[in-house]
Amino acid sequence: MPYSRTSSLLPVGFLLLLGCMGFSDEPAPRENRWWKGNLHTHSLWSDGDDFPEMISTWYREQGYHFLAISDHNTLNEGMRWMSQSQIESRGGKVILEKYRRAFGDEWIETRKVPATEKKEESIEVRLKPLDEYRYLVEERDRFILIPAEEISDKAEGKPVHMNATNLAQVIKPLGGATVREVMQNNLRSILEQEEKLGRQILAHLNHPNFGYGVSPEELAEVISEQFFEIYNGHPSVNQLGDKEHPSMERVWDLANAIRCSLLDAPPLFGIATDDSHEYHGKPGARPGRGWIMVRSRFLTPEYLIRSMEAGAFYASSGVTLESVDFDAKTKRLSLVIQADPNATYQTNFIATLRPSEKQEATTSLTLPKEDSIGKIVATVDGLQPEYTCTGNEYYVRAIVTSSLAPKDPVWKDQKQQAWTQPVGWLSRTPTP
Repeated sequence: MPYSRTSSLLPVGFLLLLGCMGFSDEPAPRENRWWKGNLHTHSLWSDGDDFPEMISTWYREQGYHFLAISDHNTLNEGMRWMSQSQIESRGGKVILEKYRRAFGDEWIETRKVPATEKKEESIEVRLKPLDEYRYLVEERDRFILIPAEEISDKAEGKPVHMNATNLAQVIKPLGGATVREVMQNNLRSILEQEEKLGRQILAHLNHPNFGYGVSPEELAEVISEQFFEIYNGHPSVNQLGDKEHPSMERVWDLANAIRCSLLDAPPLFGIATDDSHEYHGKPGARPGRGWIMVRSRFLTPEYLIRSMEAGAFYASSGVTLESVDFDAKTKRLSLVIQADPNATYQTNFIATLRPSEKQEATTSLTLPKEDSIGKIVATVDGLQPEYTCTGNEYYVRAIVTSSLAPKDPVWKDQKQQAWTQPVGWLSRTPTP
């Protein structure tokens, strides 16, 4: 008699005992929870200074739940060898010493390259691809790795970099005559792969202020781009802007003001990342400076991306939020901040304001006045700030600032922060 769940050969008493102990064929319901992750990281596969399995282990041990190693114009796949001297030139002999201690001699593959007329004999180390090293560091419901690429392109003498998360195939930079064309061309390539493979892929624009490569207007007008980096932990990305260029905070509000008022398009969502390159204590782009918290039932790339597309995430450089809720009926945005006993917290609710009903009815579409873009509409101290929309806002977002500095600050007097996504946006176009 074959075994089945309905005709088990196990004794009835044993089955009753299992039932009393709480064992059941039905899986326990999954609740939404917060998952911590970083979507912008570099390794020896491009211009980072450590092996990807070492980097992945660091993030896992620091309490992250997901990581995308996004090397420039490549995926961690295929056969790749790198000279030992080149590896050590990036961070010294400590790189291989740490690697050997963590994974053992059996894991490290080396080969001798015979001397030639132009080169001396050398030793090369094999860089393991994601399909090999992921099995040593991933854990169900604790930590996963997501294949990714930083598509590094340029136009008009400016850098235009875009991350694609959960890729299956490398995307070659397509270029273009203008910054907008480069963004559109590479986004189209990402969307084509997503459709062709039936695979959920998330695209986000990296560090618009790096080389001041992407202006708020350009960011706004490529409507198919839904995500960009509001915070990047690399010291060279001009997070705070300068006398001639807006800060990343201002870029966000300027771009969203254009989208909501002139283009009748949804606002951009903001991501925080590390853009880490250095893992051995050197100055520069170190890990652990910026991350996202995504609310999802499952720790899988598809569920995480769907949640992000729905805006169910926030960005952070140190502040943790227990909840972020927007009630569509009452138009109330409310937060609960996880307390640090040594910190105080202040939350600014920021909005771009609509013109009055009279102005809106009598004028063509225009950009809001400068002082109505990214305006602080309320400031609240404490752990449970909230704001109720008045109907005059194109959108509202919140930024929480702690009195404490980050563990590894990027600039002088930096404070830990968290950024929520814009909410309350409604199309100007009447519903038929």
